[in-house]
Amino acid sequence: MPPERKSRTRRDRRAGATPGRKARPGSGSTPAKAARSSQRTQPAEPRAAPSAGSAAAAAEEEESRLRQRNRLTLEDDKPAAERCLEQLVFGDVEDDEDALLQRLRSSRGQLHGSSDESEVENEAKDIFSQKKKQPVWVDEDDEDEEIVDMSNNRFRKDIMKNASESKLSKDKLQKRLKEEFQHAMGGVPDWAEAGSKRRTSSDDESEEDEDDLLQRTGNFISTSTSLPRGILKMKNCRPANAERPTTARISSVQFHPGAQVVMVSGVDNAISLFQVDGKTNPKIQSIYLEKFPIFKACFSANGEEVLATSMHSKVLYVYDMLAGKLIPVHQVRGLKEKTVKQFEVSPDGSFLLISGIAGFSHLLSMKTKELIGSMKINGRIAASTFSSDSKRIYTYSENGEVYVWDVNSRKCMNRFLDEGSLCGLSIAASKNGQYVACG
Repeated sequence: MPPERKSRTRRDRRAGATPGRKARPGSGSTPAKAARSSQRTQPAEPRAAPSAGSAAAAAEEEESRLRQRNRLTLEDDKPAAERCLEQLVFGDVEDDEDALLQRLRSSRGQLHGSSDESEVENEAKDIFSQKKKQPVWVDEDDEDEEIVDMSNNRFRKDIMKNASESKLSKDKLQKRLKEEFQHAMGGVPDWAEAGSKRRTSSDDESEEDEDDLLQRTGNFISTSTSLPRGILKMKNCRPANAERPTTARISSVQFHPGAQVVMVSGVDNAISLFQVDGKTNPKIQSIYLEKFPIFKACFSANGEEVLATSMHSKVLYVYDMLAGKLIPVHQVRGLKEKTVKQFEVSPDGSFLLISGIAGFSHLLSMKTKELIGSMKINGRIAASTFSSDSKRIYTYSENGEVYVWDVNSRKCMNRFLDEGSLCGLSIAASKNGQYVACG
């Protein structure tokens, strides 16, 4: 190559290597070559400042590239078995971890949706189960009434009304057992009545009265008009049964409701009446009951009769004081007690209440001595009493529970526990009907 061409080529290359410089005048470069060199130097001009969006995209791309490089580094360290297990669980997500996160979010949403659907299905199942299911198949033998032999069972014999009922169907036997239960309970109990309300307005009122009673202290009884203030003077008089003393245990002592007469009875089989004057106390009359140790004797409400029961007998003796006649009541129809001991007479003289065994109380008519109805409590009866208006009966059990009964319906109106009671013995109601005393 000639020397001039070599030098010209070297100068052209030197001119192209220096951007932004023009060829010096007098150089051997042609205008076309200068234009080409200027065109090559245009990309080397200063760049404009990048926008915010492009900067964020560039930063995100750089972060993704670093994450990918770190993941590849960790993947190289993992054994082949672990990489295979991850691929089976998470799938092929080597290219993008965001796809894995998106997949996990979608699966979580499906789980929430499935749980909601399961709750709806459970509610539907509950509603469906509440409906009465009809039997798929009906056995014709079930429609035939099964006959029960009443004579072969000693418990079923007691509920037979006559000999023709030696065989009863199951439905009739169920009705008969239901009647016997209601008769024993004195009616249908509250817990057996469908939709019955346990609490009534009277219960609420009684609870309010009890709260008022327990929230104040002091004297609950007002000033007495019959007993003046000061010292009570007492004088020991002659014994009431001085004209007929006895060494036997005395079981009952009671004053006559309308006369100056006192009655004394004991286990010596005798009932004695004495005129009380405090000086001589003369004896009026003595009634002797053969082989009848008296457990309790009591005047009737009008004072015309004396009632007496024994310890080991179910006979009730009634002595008519006006006629002077002794009337034994051997059997009360419907009363299945083996012994008749404890009893109470209503203040109005209409009813006689007999306390039986196993928690039964039997209400009798005082006039006819016939059974009206029976009531039942839990446990044994310790004592019973009537209210002053003879509309309620208070029954005190040995475990300290008090039952309040309605005389007309023989249903339990209220029931409460005598707190602090170790063993119930006696009960009494005030004349105004506001207080009940338990002993």
